[in-house]
Amino acid sequence: MGILHTYGATVRWSGAGEAGTSSYTAYSRDHEIHAEGRPPLLGSSDPAFRGDPERWNPEQLLVAALAQCHMLWFLHLAARAGVVVVGYVDEPVGTMRVEAAGAGQFTTVVLRPRVTVRATRPVDDAELAALHRGAGEHCFISRSVNFPVRTEPVPLAVEPSVLR
Repeated sequence: MGILHTYGATVRWSGAGEAGTSSYTAYSRDHEIHAEGRPPLLGSSDPAFRGDPERWNPEQLLVAALAQCHMLWFLHLAARAGVVVVGYVDEPVGTMRVEAAGAGQFTTVVLRPRVTVRATRPVDDAELAALHRGAGEHCFISRSVNFPVRTEPVPLAVEPSVLR
């Protein structure tokens, strides 16, 4: 059996107002997510579900967590392979289907990482694709979800030469 890690947080609803949940429209979806030693995350529901568009919603956090996890594994595998990554940006997109009764689920998340490497040795898109596959195979979060997480990397960028 592998090593077990435990993660905790506190989610505190702050949107009761005067009426609480006396009706679907009476309460705010605002809440805060706390974890020891970290600043709070301000959360709400998606604006489509009466949430505050200036706060994080659970769906965004899930998509971001998948992208973070993939990136961290990619960077680890790149360092191990001698690929010097100097830039990494991802603009992931998650698709969620909501059914007539209001229940729903994610159908897919697509990661679109844009990687910039330093030209310390030849690196090509095929090598980066292999590193992305490895990251997908190792990412704890993508291995835990029941929908596909696809990676569609943007073609490789090489750091411009620095004039000296």
